[in-house]
Amino acid sequence: MAPFGITSAIPAAKAHLPGWADKLTPHVLRHFCASELYLGGLDLLAIQEVLGHSWIATTMRYIHVQQTRVEDAWAAGQQRAAKRLEGLLR
Repeated sequence: MAPFGITSAIPAAKAHLPGWADKLTPHVLRHFCASELYLGGLDLLAIQEVLGHSWIATTMRYIHVQQTRVEDAWAAGQQRAAKRLEGLLR
């Protein structure tokens, strides 16, 4: 018998990850959940705690984001910095 929640989680995961049906393992689900938490706004330290990692570097390997997310974050940071500089020049 599967642990509580596992039997209902597998069909739900397969519904959300149809291309992964043959590759779906608990380890893949950990990577998927870590990535989704990060994309949802949870910070790395919170995800580290949720996953039970001792090292933040391990957590960083679990999180997979698309390159556009990195580029968008960079652009947003540049815009925030420019606004701060505008305030200094006035």
